[in-house]
Amino acid sequence: MTEASARITPSRNQLFLAYLQIGLTSFGGVNAWARRFFVEKKGWLSEQEYAEALGIGQVLPGANALNTAIGIGTRFHGATGALACAAGLFAGPMILLAAVASLYDSYGQLPLVRAILTGIAAAAAGMVMGTAMKMATKLRPSLPLWAIGLTALAMAVLRVPMPYVLLALAPLGLLAAWHETR
Repeated sequence: MTEASARITPSRNQLFLAYLQIGLTSFGGVNAWARRFFVEKKGWLSEQEYAEALGIGQVLPGANALNTAIGIGTRFHGATGALACAAGLFAGPMILLAAVASLYDSYGQLPLVRAILTGIAAAAAGMVMGTAMKMATKLRPSLPLWAIGLTALAMAVLRVPMPYVLLALAPLGLLAAWHETR
């Protein structure tokens, strides 16, 4: 029995509740919490499977956390799984965001509030970097993973606009994936 076949497939309700919990607890780092939940805590996905879902979610237009959630939901239950993950991801945070926006409107200019928000932003950036490092140490970098790394490098360091990066690296990524399946 392979590792993939030994895994339990989560129900739609489990996917909804997982993303509801992730959405409510992942301040600025949805993908970091989702990886921890799906790979480490529940074992519903392998490190490689999550990396693939995340990679696809990041290169598609739109919010990468939503794209990844939709990909994971689709993997397990098709369109209804995608809907369950997306609804779970946004249900709690939308209610919370409405309340916080109301409070921010009244108190957002206070120095203490600004300091708290700065600290939250730094923590979120640290979580993203920590997750990337954790994933990099557990994965044997494949050619498609190197293509994703080059994409991130080109955009972050060289400040190349996304459309140019995709036009240049998409064929490289496709070639690398084709090469790996041979």
